[in-house]
Amino acid sequence: MTTHITHEEDAHHAHHGHSHGHEAGHGSMKSYMTGFILSVILTAVPFWLVMGDVFQSKAVTVALIMAFAVVQIIVHMIYFLHMNSRSEGGWTLLALIFTIVLVVIALSGSLWVMHHLNANMMPVSPDMMRNAP
Repeated sequence: MTTHITHEEDAHHAHHGHSHGHEAGHGSMKSYMTGFILSVILTAVPFWLVMGDVFQSKAVTVALIMAFAVVQIIVHMIYFLHMNSRSEGGWTLLALIFTIVLVVIALSGSLWVMHHLNANMMPVSPDMMRNAP
C-alpha cells in the first residue's frame, strides 16, 4: 500500500511547519549523543582534576576548571540549542558571542570577588566564635 501526498497536503505541511525532512534547527540522534558524550567528558575531567589533586598549584586547577566550564557552555549551545552561523540568519551566532562575553565577565568577576574576600577577611579564632552573638 502506497500513500500519495497531494500538493494541497504538502502545502499544508509546509505552511504549518510539519516536515519529515531534516531542518537546520533540529538535531539528529548522532548530534545529541555527541553533545552528551562531550558534556560527560567536560564534567568528568574537572572532577578528576580536583579529586585527584593533579596539580600542585590551585591557580592552574581553577583556570582549567573555568576553561572546561566555558567549553561546556559552548558545547551545550551548539549541540543542544543548535546555535550556528546558518540558523536564524546568523542571529544565534551573535547570541553565542554575547553569551561568551557575559560568561567571561561573570567568571572573572566571581573569581575577583572571591579572591578579594579571601584576602581581606579577618581570620576568626575559636575564641572569637564563642563570644559571637
